[in-house]
Amino acid sequence: MSAAFFVLAISICIAVIFATAFAVVAVTSRSAVSARWLSAAYGMGALYLGLEFMLPLQPHMAALSVAVFTTFLLAETLVVIGLACHYALSPPWRLLAVVVGLSVLVNVLSLDMERASLLRTMLYQLPYAVMQVIAVLVVLRAPATRRGALDLLLLSLYTIGAMQFLAKPLLAAVIGAGATERDYITTSYAAISQASGAVLLVANGLLLLLVLVRASMHELKTHSETDALSGLLNRRGFENRAAVMLERAGRQGVPMTLLVADLDHFKAINDDHGHAVGDSVIAAFAAVLRQTAPPGAAMGRIGGEEFAILVPAEPLDGVTGFVEAVRQGIAAHSVRVLAPGKALTVSLGVAELQRDEQLLDVMRRADMALYHAKKSGRDRASVAEIDIVTTDPLPDRWRDLLEV
Repeated sequence: MSAAFFVLAISICIAVIFATAFAVVAVTSRSAVSARWLSAAYGMGALYLGLEFMLPLQPHMAALSVAVFTTFLLAETLVVIGLACHYALSPPWRLLAVVVGLSVLVNVLSLDMERASLLRTMLYQLPYAVMQVIAVLVVLRAPATRRGALDLLLLSLYTIGAMQFLAKPLLAAVIGAGATERDYITTSYAAISQASGAVLLVANGLLLLLVLVRASMHELKTHSETDALSGLLNRRGFENRAAVMLERAGRQGVPMTLLVADLDHFKAINDDHGHAVGDSVIAAFAAVLRQTAPPGAAMGRIGGEEFAILVPAEPLDGVTGFVEAVRQGIAAHSVRVLAPGKALTVSLGVAELQRDEQLLDVMRRADMALYHAKKSGRDRASVAEIDIVTTDPLPDRWRDLLEV
């Protein structure tokens, strides 16, 4: 039995293992739609290897040869679809259908060509290379925020795969690929082709698994740091995000402002109208924050009705418009159970980050400012200075806006 037979047998086992691994990921991760396609791709790959294993044993070579070609092409197609799903892109369905359809047609029409001819070998390998190029294009289309070191490795691997398929016709022309399909499996070309294919199979499978596991870990982390009711960060998530932002601000020397907001009379809303109404108010205020917050702001629900917003690259005076938009946004929210003329209001404490200040320090000052706003009558914002809290004197725009 030739070396190519042994490599084929090993490759079948590897393909089955990866198909199973991706199936497990698909079952255990709610968002891993891509894992289903990849599991199907490796299952199709195992079928392809099994058919190729049978080539020397079957009398009807033409039909089996087309089946081998089509099965592997479909396996590559499923990988492309899985990649697109992973990167939240729409798979290039029409392009894939055209490539598969034309490739199978050309493969059937080329069956009568001399097997050893360079043209036939190129026509056989070119569709595989095209699919690798499409996979490269899918990775390149992915948002930059979703591309990391693993994705760049994937990009390199698919590029190498495309080059490998383009190089195979030249290799076959130099060392020979066998006069017939039965002879192919005994040639040195088959051993080299199968060995290189097995290496790419393992590398591709491991990288794709790592990419999916990374996505699953990110999903778990996001879930653990997200407040279910508001959809904003929870306290732990906010503190983690804020720590990173503050560290970056310290390195770059950019200003940053922290706002702490507390819904006024929220306990009375809960007590008088029930927690369902209270929950709807929390959700409404979170929506206001998402609609009005400056780009890049970190927002979290850090207590029952208390929220924190860290605004990057903004000095104290730069957040006045945001404060007013928050106050007007929640006041415009309609709550049917409230008495006529009654509106939801919010109090805010505002603190600008000082040099070498840590999160707990600026949070303490913002909390003191919030307390002062509550004590001064609610429905207003108070500004924290470095060591004291003040609402007077204030810059004119702050006084006009916040001194209610």
